[in-house]
Amino acid sequence: MTEVKLSSAERVLFPDDGITKGDLFAYYERVAPVLVPHLRDRPFTMKRYREGIAGDGFFQKQAPKGMPSWIETRRFTTHPRDGGAREVDFPLVNSKEALLWMVQMHCIDMNAWYSRVDKPGRPDFVLFDLDPPDEPDGFAQAIEVAHLIRELLDELELPGYVKTSGADGIHVVAPITRRSTFEQTYDFAESASRLLESRHDGLVTTEWLKKKRRGVLVDHRQNGWGKTIASVYSVRPKPGAPVSTPLHWDELTPDVRPRDFTMQVALRRLDEHGDLFAPVLEDPRPLAPAAKALTKLG
Repeated sequence: MTEVKLSSAERVLFPDDGITKGDLFAYYERVAPVLVPHLRDRPFTMKRYREGIAGDGFFQKQAPKGMPSWIETRRFTTHPRDGGAREVDFPLVNSKEALLWMVQMHCIDMNAWYSRVDKPGRPDFVLFDLDPPDEPDGFAQAIEVAHLIRELLDELELPGYVKTSGADGIHVVAPITRRSTFEQTYDFAESASRLLESRHDGLVTTEWLKKKRRGVLVDHRQNGWGKTIASVYSVRPKPGAPVSTPLHWDELTPDVRPRDFTMQVALRRLDEHGDLFAPVLEDPRPLAPAAKALTKLG
């Protein structure tokens, strides 16, 4: 394995904060031991910001020419929105060096599939992606909804774990054994979201169109083959360089805000708490009993 050489370390990626490519590289070097296990063997989509967050980022699924040979790839057929099919060689971020190479290529956040290459059709978790309304108390509403999701998952005996998305929302993740299909995780997330919508009308919504929404969108549509999520411990391309940070449920209080969790805060929390998302990798539960119990609640 070769050492990854960082170029343009002084390039400012976050202009309002003076945060450089070198700062980002140093953070990911520190966080790699806990982050890489969450990315390992998952097809990886590069989201590159050559001009920093002030410029336009772009997605790149195909491993770029010139990528080091020691970064493995796996080929999958994708179906672009404009139709047809395309064979794509996805990189795998299976080492600290591969992670740092992605930073060298101007990836700010790390986006990977919900499934791994040996069972690409079998996700490791169900995701509840919470999108708060554009209101002064919108994020506080999202916090309330996150706790409602946790209560429902507890009712179904399917533990949920929470993290800030690092952007504007909240992610609740329920780790599952790799027996269920994406269709099953989608259906489960949709049924759970619609049940909460019926129980808490005006606070929870599944309405995709923003102009028709009332409350916090619980977006079950993010459960699908080939979808990606910004990984836990990812720095997000937002002012202040906030990090997608896992929390204890009792820490998710109404005053929490995503921008509170900087790179320094994320590293300090790792020292204090360890990886709060370790159970997502280590303690999956079967989805079928929870799905069966959910149908009885509906």
